[in-house]
Amino acid sequence: AMEDVSAKFVSQKISRTRWRPLPAAALQPPDIFATGSWDNEDNRISIWSAGDLGNAGLNGEYHGEPHLLCDIQHNGDVMDMQFLDQERIVVASSTGTVTIFRHHQNNQTLSANHRWEKAHYHVDQDTSCGGAACTGVVCSNPEIVTVGEDGRINLFRADQKDAVRTIDNADSSTLHAVTFLRTTEILTVNSIGQLKIWDLRQQRNEPSQIFSLAGDRVPLHCVDRHPNQQHIVATGGQDGMLSIWDIRQGTMPVSLLNAHEAEMWEVHFHPSDPDHLFTCSEDGSLWHWDTSTNVSEKPSFLHQGGRSTAYLSHSTVNQSVVSAWLSNDPTKDRMEITNLIPNQTLSVNSLDVLGPCLVYGTDSEAIYVNRQLFA
Repeated sequence: AMEDVSAKFVSQKISRTRWRPLPAAALQPPDIFATGSWDNEDNRISIWSAGDLGNAGLNGEYHGEPHLLCDIQHNGDVMDMQFLDQERIVVASSTGTVTIFRHHQNNQTLSANHRWEKAHYHVDQDTSCGGAACTGVVCSNPEIVTVGEDGRINLFRADQKDAVRTIDNADSSTLHAVTFLRTTEILTVNSIGQLKIWDLRQQRNEPSQIFSLAGDRVPLHCVDRHPNQQHIVATGGQDGMLSIWDIRQGTMPVSLLNAHEAEMWEVHFHPSDPDHLFTCSEDGSLWHWDTSTNVSEKPSFLHQGGRSTAYLSHSTVNQSVVSAWLSNDPTKDRMEITNLIPNQTLSVNSLDVLGPCLVYGTDSEAIYVNRQLFA
């Protein structure tokens, strides 16, 4: 599968990669993506075209590496970013600032459209060194939710100067990531292994539910919600385990799956084909987890010498339609796991999937695009 991947060396460590969302009626595969960098003297937000579609070879394979359309300097490390719409990208900085950048498609430039200075801070917003890293951002246009090292949750609106709502002491530990469960509810993960649900309609500043990993309080770094079944949530953290949660029941994960050898940095359900899930790690691997039912004809094993998948079940799920992710033993003839980059050595910090396309970014100062994910 490696020959489907085009690479671009960018002399920047890449912390985030995101496909631009496709317009509702679009039939073509995604082409434009954004990247953000970290740990460089001069960090940047960049907009890329994935490759030359006109150059498809006889067998439909693509030629041409991603090419840069435009970029702009970014103050601090890019901790997270999300497209708000076709033109605007919300970026979370290690300085605590949250910026909306606009991509001007007519002349291929980027500009800072709006900035919330020190949306996250340790002592007070006015001291020069008081910024706390904004670790996560999620958008549901025009709403933007940010979380940070300061345990604070902000709700912004793209067109408003001040925060609509701030929960100051939402968490006593670092919040690492956030996602929407539904329009009025968000879910956060923190550095002591907890998931918390927050109902933004409630004025009180307490979570409506708390879930936690039993025992070790392993820091959780990433979270994603199943696109069709909003009660199914996947998280990953410092121990590289993939945890699947059913937020309708219990306070512990439904399943824990041995995955990476080091921190899991991102987890994403495929947005239109959520039987497929993708995770990437500090250990240099990017795994494709396939629970689509036709897998049962194939033997269930790990390709390319990855370690075998151990499975711990906390509870049996009793429901009429069982998602593959909630079955008693998803690994039993139900799941095939492929490491899409067997020989990578440095951290894979970010990935994004849309349609047949995968984009990921690494500490080896390269971005990679696979345009035939399911070929």
